[in-house]
Amino acid sequence: MAPPPAIALHDLITAQRVTSVIYVATRLGIADHLVGRIKSSSELAQDTGAHERSLRRLLRALVTLGICKQVGNDQFELTATGAHLARNVSHSLRYWALMEAELMPRLWGSLLDAIRAGKNPTTAAAYFAKMTPENAETFDQAMAEITGLVIPDVLAAHDFSGINRLIDVGGGRGQLLSAILNAYPSMRGAVFDLPRCADAANKQLVNANVRDRSEFISGNFFESVPGGADALILKSVIHDWDDEDSFRILDNCRRALTSNGRLLLVERLIPDIPEVNPDHCEIALSDLQMLALGGGACERMESEFRELLSKSNFRMTCVESAGRYNVIEATIV
Repeated sequence: MAPPPAIALHDLITAQRVTSVIYVATRLGIADHLVGRIKSSSELAQDTGAHERSLRRLLRALVTLGICKQVGNDQFELTATGAHLARNVSHSLRYWALMEAELMPRLWGSLLDAIRAGKNPTTAAAYFAKMTPENAETFDQAMAEITGLVIPDVLAAHDFSGINRLIDVGGGRGQLLSAILNAYPSMRGAVFDLPRCADAANKQLVNANVRDRSEFISGNFFESVPGGADALILKSVIHDWDDEDSFRILDNCRRALTSNGRLLLVERLIPDIPEVNPDHCEIALSDLQMLALGGGACERMESEFRELLSKSNFRMTCVESAGRYNVIEATIV
């Protein structure tokens, strides 16, 4: 039974408390101490160095959120959901939890100004320039985690067969390319990104056992994109930029491709008519986060991508659903 409207609104207003609870649990490493185990609050207090009675209150909240489950009077274990807060597990969201609580509040605090002015007076570049090395690592790891979540959906959505060489433009640490190469053993590929990504990407390609079929190419997609590929893939790149900058990126992609080459964009799509559901809410919140980041970053509707691609001399050939993302395929006109 749905709660009365005022209660439902109250719960939405206080949602930031949920983030704080999950953040504290993540910083204390509760999930790591509970992986495959059942422990009492006393044992967890010793593990984490926390005050036992206060920790018990936190654990109670985690139970109500479905992160932990209470067993008996004073023992706790992880739920399937809570397990994703642990380190070194499949689809961990540990760094995403840290990022949301440590880095995002200041960004979202500028949303009112951004809505009033139509843009954030503080650019994304200025925001990230103020990050400490620890914050930057948290952000990079969080981005890697969210990429890890979408990879299975991308592989299920799109048929990459027939591509001999694929370049992941703005491919960061190389997770997506590694997964595609593992799924298609005859394919070769490259990660193309700024020089600072080289070490992490090369390590990823080695760990994924695809180093003999791949390489890292350093460069800037605003200047040029390397040629020699049958297809280019860009995940969550275009949403970081306004139409003018997006056109520059897409134009360089078009110049890099042969006449029969493929362009693949992995992006969220704003629904034409939003509904009250978690998927649409996530897209809308992501769009507002892009607004708060400044610089014209935004999520787009399918029609807006079609127009942007058309102006870049691409023709959108299909849109494939990939979980909360989509694979947008385009060819050169």
